[in-house]
Amino acid sequence: MHVYWTMVRRELGGYFNSVLGYVIIASALFLMGLSFVVMLGNLRSEPMPVTLTELFFMTPFFWMIVLLAAPVITMRLFAMERFSGTYETLMTTPVRDVQVVAAKFTAAMLFYVVMWLPLLACLFIIHHYTDQQGALDAGVLGSTFLGIILIGAVYIAMGCLGSALTKSVTVAAMIGLGLGTALFMVSFLTDQFQTLSLWQRELLAGFSLVDQMHDFTRGVVDTRPVVFHLSLTFLFLFFTLRAIESRRWK
Repeated sequence: MHVYWTMVRRELGGYFNSVLGYVIIASALFLMGLSFVVMLGNLRSEPMPVTLTELFFMTPFFWMIVLLAAPVITMRLFAMERFSGTYETLMTTPVRDVQVVAAKFTAAMLFYVVMWLPLLACLFIIHHYTDQQGALDAGVLGSTFLGIILIGAVYIAMGCLGSALTKSVTVAAMIGLGLGTALFMVSFLTDQFQTLSLWQRELLAGFSLVDQMHDFTRGVVDTRPVVFHLSLTFLFLFFTLRAIESRRWK
């Protein structure tokens, strides 16, 4: 466990000791600011019968942050190690492959959570200066961040896999972006294929990240999407582990 936390601190320090980490946070904060402006415009025009978290989700910037930030956060995890030559040194140390994967994933997730913290300030500012007393409920806020963390875990795991498959950070980012975009587009398949049977439509609906996140922003926590996100996360982390193990023996 000591080795694991040492590696987590090493990876997490790499984000805050480089310009890239602050560029990611600044870019996410810029998009949150744009959504903040859109939310203020909507609240000024007429009363909105939705929560503030749901109103933020209805802006296009939420998915832009998720789709673009996760590949950039994870693209250097394994690819840069291989490119710089430190990957072989890391693999010859007395650490297990599962510890390496878990530590890098944990560090990326912690940075991802830190990146989303400014959203709290935006929501509380709007809540403070509006007359909608029930617009920001603690339970709804908790479920929203639960959804953000669960979706982020899936996308971070995808990014880890992309970074483990190549030594080019650009290619790693493109793989993570491609996988994330493909999973996101599945959310719209149900509307495109109207001839599907009921069970097929329900099956595709189970993969709809948009509908699942919409429920989270309204304070609805269903165990099915929770299990779905955790299963996908462990699946992509397993693929990452297998990719690392195959590299070790080449």
